[in-house]
Amino acid sequence: MANNSTSTLWKTFFLLLGLTVVEVALGIIKPSALMGAPLGTSWLNILFILLTLVKAYYIVSTFMHLGGEKKGFRLAVYLPALILIPYLTFILLVEGGYTYDEAPSIY
Repeated sequence: MANNSTSTLWKTFFLLLGLTVVEVALGIIKPSALMGAPLGTSWLNILFILLTLVKAYYIVSTFMHLGGEKKGFRLAVYLPALILIPYLTFILLVEGGYTYDEAPSIY
């Protein structure tokens, strides 16, 4: 019989595998319902970003052994990533949309 840490690793592995299969399937199918463009990007891209953050949480928690640490330390590691990564992604996607807009001429 497997011990608790081994079963936790396998549960996390299959969860990550399932999330990856969902991401790949959505990337192949590209449902038209998720192709609307709020906030400078599609709902599909927003879903990919959220699924990636969930996967990152489980990787750090399980495989980097952060799940057993005290709550304050876990929050100190997780919160900056969970706040700054979506914020940076939002800025890049929205501001990147202005690349092809009419820019003022300097000549």
